[in-house]
Amino acid sequence: MIQEKVLTWFLACKTSDVPENGGVCVKFQDEQIALFNFSRRKEWYATQNMCPHRMQMALSRGMIGTQNGEPKVACPFHKKTFSLNTGKCLSGDDCGDLKTYPVKIENDRVYIGVEND
Repeated sequence: MIQEKVLTWFLACKTSDVPENGGVCVKFQDEQIALFNFSRRKEWYATQNMCPHRMQMALSRGMIGTQNGEPKVACPFHKKTFSLNTGKCLSGDDCGDLKTYPVKIENDRVYIGVEND
């Protein structure tokens, strides 16, 4: 029997709290989540804030862009890049992938979905 993932949507912030084409760190329970407003694409993304390369809480301060049409974030320290859609490392090395979270916008509020344990 396949169990469906059950999400809890929490209010992260107002849309105006996140800079255009930038990110912020949001804390939910014990997790730090990097939230990105990719306004050039009119899209929002959320990933874990910890870069798996050197285990630094820094991705919310990373630069966002695209690679072959794929939205990505680059760690501000060592420039490892990760897909904002899948979390997959795009740098060509095996530094690990990111956990990603669904994001929805309702009435100028940003909600992030986290899986229930």
